[in-house]
Amino acid sequence: MAGVMESVNQRTQLVGQNRLELLLFRLEGKQIYGINVFKVKEVLQCPKLTNLPQSSSVVRGVAHIRGGTLPILDLSLATGNPPIQDLENKFVIITEYNIRVQGFLVNGVERIINMNWEDIQPPPKGTGHEHYLTAVTKYKDELVEIIDVEKILAEVSPVNDDLSDDIITEEVAASAPQIEVMIADDSKIARKQISKTLEKVGFVVRQFNDGKEAHDHLMDLLEQGINPADKYPILISDIEMPEMDGYTLTAEIRSNPRLKDLYVVLHTSLSGVFNKAMVSKVGADDFLAKFQPDLLGKMVIDRVVSLGLTAPQTPSEESK
Repeated sequence: MAGVMESVNQRTQLVGQNRLELLLFRLEGKQIYGINVFKVKEVLQCPKLTNLPQSSSVVRGVAHIRGGTLPILDLSLATGNPPIQDLENKFVIITEYNIRVQGFLVNGVERIINMNWEDIQPPPKGTGHEHYLTAVTKYKDELVEIIDVEKILAEVSPVNDDLSDDIITEEVAASAPQIEVMIADDSKIARKQISKTLEKVGFVVRQFNDGKEAHDHLMDLLEQGINPADKYPILISDIEMPEMDGYTLTAEIRSNPRLKDLYVVLHTSLSGVFNKAMVSKVGADDFLAKFQPDLLGKMVIDRVVSLGLTAPQTPSEESK
């Protein structure tokens, strides 16, 4: 297992190349699942678990690891499948999502593979509204399913997505309905959380399911003679998205002279291994770890206030 996890934290060279590395694992059954290596802190054989009274059935217990106490979630149960059995012979993937560390109980861990985000596709239609997949891909002719971990965590331990009232001034509330904010995120639960926060301020939220969809929209605006930086004061983008990730979306924006002025914030659950150097590398204006509604709301409010409570305007428009 040490060989599988070797150099996990040194894999930042993939940033901006629309590539990722997936740690492949199995639950109960033959289906292969994947998780972004950037979110993995450690893989170990399932330690002794202590029952946690009044917790969700998905939480099989807590484990004492590296001086801390972590909840261990059964990913099989969390996705509506039978619980994992024979725990002493199973594995736990220690991850960091949304500024929280937890372990995911899995049946077995296989290997790390290097993928192109263009080969990662949205889940096929017909999987149902309540499906737990955020993307799918293929490896050696086998389907690899990527679980929407944010959805699972929101169900097991809901985050507070309320925005503090004192963040919203009367002036901001009056101007917000005229201001559109663009967001790109492949997770339905994440889009819902972000939209709820920004809509409470009064902003109009324009949602996109992945980086390619967002980039196509920006290019469509240019074809119509509209500068996206004039329409949107800010683009809030996830990093992990099928077809085009947030790093590549940002790099594409910065490399296009007609898009380069768009203000981009990377908003991601990759809090544990992400650092400011990555933001600088792709040219994003800022970074915010999920999910912190007050910080998110304040970031957007501060941006529009810096623009005079309006979307940015070109000099020709200001003179009209």
